[in-house]
Amino acid sequence: MLTNKRRPKTKSQRPEAQNEGGNDSIPFASDNSIEPSRIVDLFTQEFKHILESPDLPDFIQEVKGQLYNREYISAFNSDDKRFAYASRWTPARALSYSSLFGSLSPIVELLEESESEKKVLCVGGGAASELIGLAAVFCRLKESCSTSESSLSMDVVDIADWSKIVNSLTNYMKRTWIYKPEKLSANFINSDILTDDYNKYSDLDLITLLFTTNELFAEKKTDTIKFLQKLNHNCKSGSLLLIAESAGSYSHITIGTKKFPVQFMIDMILLGKQGEDNGPWELVEQSDSCWYRIDEKEIEYPMKLENMRFFYRLYQKK
Repeated sequence: MLTNKRRPKTKSQRPEAQNEGGNDSIPFASDNSIEPSRIVDLFTQEFKHILESPDLPDFIQEVKGQLYNREYISAFNSDDKRFAYASRWTPARALSYSSLFGSLSPIVELLEESESEKKVLCVGGGAASELIGLAAVFCRLKESCSTSESSLSMDVVDIADWSKIVNSLTNYMKRTWIYKPEKLSANFINSDILTDDYNKYSDLDLITLLFTTNELFAEKKTDTIKFLQKLNHNCKSGSLLLIAESAGSYSHITIGTKKFPVQFMIDMILLGKQGEDNGPWELVEQSDSCWYRIDEKEIEYPMKLENMRFFYRLYQKK
């Protein structure tokens, strides 16, 4: 089955409170990112033969059922399933991530710096949402200084082999989104980050774990804690760590006989005991319940793209 117009650069847009219930919202589009219509075009053009396949609905249903049952390894164990997921769910996530990245001042300031190479690790980012979201911000910011020497280099690590999808979407963005394609690169690493001897932490400017921590804790709780502790010891001062996950009870983990929000465990490992502020990281941006809503009047896609509700934490190494 499966195998413009420049906008003036603006300051980053912080998520604004939407109501007194604690839900924040991020804008549908950010001035610091490639337009949503162009992000969606990436999928309609690169995945045209997939979107037109009569087998696609069956693979989507299979993946959906396995994800619901938290069978994460099985859900992504073939190219057919991976392309089905990327065509169905990656577009909405890529849109939300591009707006989130473009709304967080520390990330915008990192990507708009005009000279040095910025190095990013996307953990569990094989479906390419983070890759596209970061590239959308980087390429937009470079439009006002296309001759700058700055570059963005991303390592995308995933236990499933998403290499075909990462390479296809990266090549599209290099062809159509940026004046100097050599300034944007993505290296896919097919490995388990919990057991792999990844040794570049001290070079990284940004690490993302977006909708990944639940999977890691579900598969290997002890190893996930060790991985977060590895970040504590090896990341350089000033580096950023962005974690996002579904808001609500789906993101609870069991410790002993009790259930805790996954962010409680993450905060304890990264920030130290509550109130003591003795951890190696500091929390610089956060939302416990954030909405991203699709504006269907602005984009066209053959499948419905759902709104997203999630929490996020942006940490910076002390």
